[in-house]
Amino acid sequence: MKLKKLVKTAGALGVACSMALSAMAVQAETIKVGVLHSLSGTMAISETTLKDTMLMLIEEQNKKGGLLGKQLEAVVVDPASDWPLFAERTRELLEQHEVASIFGCWTSVSRKSVLPVIEELNGILFYPVQYEGEESSRNVFYTGAAPNQQAIPAVDYLKDELGIERWVLAGTDYVYPRTTNRILEAYLKANGVAEDDILINYTPFGHSDWQNIVSEIKRFGSTGKKTAVVSTINGDANVPFYRELGNQSVSAEDIPVIAFSVGEEELSGIDTTPLVGHMAAWNYFMSEETPENEAFIKTWHAFTKDTDRVTNDPMEAHYIGFNMWVKAVEKAGTTDVDKVIDAMVGVEVPNLTGGMSTMLPNHHITKPVLIGEIQDDGQFLTVSSTDDLIPGDAWSDFLEGSKDLEADWTAPINCGNYNTKTKTCLGASAQ
Repeated sequence: MKLKKLVKTAGALGVACSMALSAMAVQAETIKVGVLHSLSGTMAISETTLKDTMLMLIEEQNKKGGLLGKQLEAVVVDPASDWPLFAERTRELLEQHEVASIFGCWTSVSRKSVLPVIEELNGILFYPVQYEGEESSRNVFYTGAAPNQQAIPAVDYLKDELGIERWVLAGTDYVYPRTTNRILEAYLKANGVAEDDILINYTPFGHSDWQNIVSEIKRFGSTGKKTAVVSTINGDANVPFYRELGNQSVSAEDIPVIAFSVGEEELSGIDTTPLVGHMAAWNYFMSEETPENEAFIKTWHAFTKDTDRVTNDPMEAHYIGFNMWVKAVEKAGTTDVDKVIDAMVGVEVPNLTGGMSTMLPNHHITKPVLIGEIQDDGQFLTVSSTDDLIPGDAWSDFLEGSKDLEADWTAPINCGNYNTKTKTCLGASAQ
């Protein structure tokens, strides 16, 4: 009897071991890709679509045969618009799931929460949203716009084409709006704008009561000088902000608003009739007519099974970043982080507005700059676009302490903040 039990036990153990080995083999046959976007909380209005975008891109790549002979597997986590939780979820993706790369974050405060973890554990993060610059990490690829690819061209358009003389810099109270507005304030003053002609205002995430602020903007714009609002308001606070503009009859003819964080997705949930003529500065609009964009929209509608779903700029940034990562992995012949990072520089892939975007040594990409006016259908009419693709700058030319810095993650510099005057590396990826 004991012998039979031993045989049965050994057999059961053998089956269990075989099943475990089979599970490990299946796991080893996939390449895991981390998706780090808020699916709940104040930023879910913007980030949920980016999660869906990544699932679509991974599905499409798997239809092509995957990568290096393996299928890609999405590992989706929800940091819930909680900035410390972004760091925890990043650690989970790298240590527990052993993902080959991470695509995620929206706000700069979430990215800065992730940064120490991604560098400590030597991961790769693709960040798809416009940001304030003043940072360059070997482990991060910035596929959204730097200030010189969005904020500065937007101000130039308002100044040169619309004759704007007074400026309201309105933003959500966190690092991206504050740093961007610091750059814009310095840029405006360098162009002869008086301090009294600049009004700066910050509100918390999720801010909903805009009556007094919009009234203040109206008063500021009633001096006879042409006034505009440059908006770095983020997340679901945009909905009541634009609603209050309509309530107080602030039209684009009176005080135009140009936004850096409002795209087709945010507009899809509100009545855009009072907003017609207000603007946004991005590097992509859904309304762009190119074969690449037409194919992307068609694939998106098929994936979501909803022809009403819109596309937007951060989606294109994920499209570019994902395709660059695929190309770099194929070039390196491995998902080894260090080899992929080295292979990324110089990679070129098509963007959706026409042309090829290139990954630069500073881990930013080349992008066109588009200014679009809001239409009554929630789309944008492009009123201005650059002739060429603009290389992204990690460090601002208009801030003391930054204008002498450059980022270059290739030999012999291999530094994120190299001082071009002292010829030294400052030894940190961000200020």
